[in-house]
Amino acid sequence: MMQPIMEQFSIDASHFGLLAALYYYGYAGMQIPVAIMLDKFSAKHIIGIFALVCGLATITFTYTDNWYVACISRFLVGAGSAVGFLGVSKVISDWFPKDNYAKMVGYSFTIGLMGAIYGGRPISILIENYSWKKVAFALALVSILIGIGTYLFLRSKDKQEKEQENQFKLVNFKTLLSSKSIWIIALANLLMVGSLEGFGDVWGVPYLMKAHDLVKSDAAELISFIFIGMLFGGPLLAFLSKYLGNYRVISICGIGMAICFLTLLSGIEYNWYYFAAIFFLVGIMCCYQVIIFATGAELVNPQLLGVTIAFLNCINMLGGSFFHTLMGHIMDLFWTGIQNEGVKIYTLESYEAALIAIPLCSMIGASMIGLLGYNLRTK
Repeated sequence: MMQPIMEQFSIDASHFGLLAALYYYGYAGMQIPVAIMLDKFSAKHIIGIFALVCGLATITFTYTDNWYVACISRFLVGAGSAVGFLGVSKVISDWFPKDNYAKMVGYSFTIGLMGAIYGGRPISILIENYSWKKVAFALALVSILIGIGTYLFLRSKDKQEKEQENQFKLVNFKTLLSSKSIWIIALANLLMVGSLEGFGDVWGVPYLMKAHDLVKSDAAELISFIFIGMLFGGPLLAFLSKYLGNYRVISICGIGMAICFLTLLSGIEYNWYYFAAIFFLVGIMCCYQVIIFATGAELVNPQLLGVTIAFLNCINMLGGSFFHTLMGHIMDLFWTGIQNEGVKIYTLESYEAALIAIPLCSMIGASMIGLLGYNLRTK
């Protein structure tokens, strides 16, 4: 939807990057508050309210022509979405035995990724046959129905039982934020997340359309292979981490993603199977984030687990804001002055200059994790 959104608000790549980044600011900023609210109040109320916010903000964003209203509503879409991962985790911890927690999170992770997969080619086909506003409105209604359904049908745990299990305390922040290892892991994760939250979420489709003259639906289909790869990456990387260790696996993934993107940007001739294989591999390696959470959990006491996961997920999503803002500014720096009805047209060189940030940052993040693992082993 990049081009029609730029035309609707008469904005350039920098402003579009800001608009994309606002989702991640809202999502990341609400991680800690949502985690606290899920512990303090009923999960069905929190999930229901936030799903409604997400849907209503999507409708507002879709039909407004005011830039500032669009920015606020985009932020609220991210804030509303913040309950997704944390809400599922809370419901699983409430209603399933601890032995089944990892398995149920894995099932939920797979179902969640289906949303990203169907958000590629199927949504592109719908946009080609209907206006993007009608498609966005339909998705907003789905979010609203999820909120209403959650409120009506999700059971709540006994209040006294919840209070006995409540371990999420704000006082735990002081201990958490004083850990240099946690900060290194979080910042490395931010730098390595460009493959997914930068390329996969926003910039991949327009790049493929520009670089290889693909129609939107075909480009979106290729990008979907990143999410298909993630379906297999979680179990595979978890298995490898048992033999190689968490730090080695994360470092290998960071370097591997960088190599894949450098190959993609090297000007190789388009071949559907070759590109699908590259994106599938990128998707597998994007699941290093699962190992990031596991690594962070090993570094803290059990009572800090909830706040640690929320903190790491917060910094992880700020990576999306970082890359969208950075890449939008780089594209404007390399803009050649071409316009079409007041909207800037960007050359392939602009896209390539922006996308090179992904492998460079990925290698820096991988190096940080590698050095941290080495220092911890030698202590």
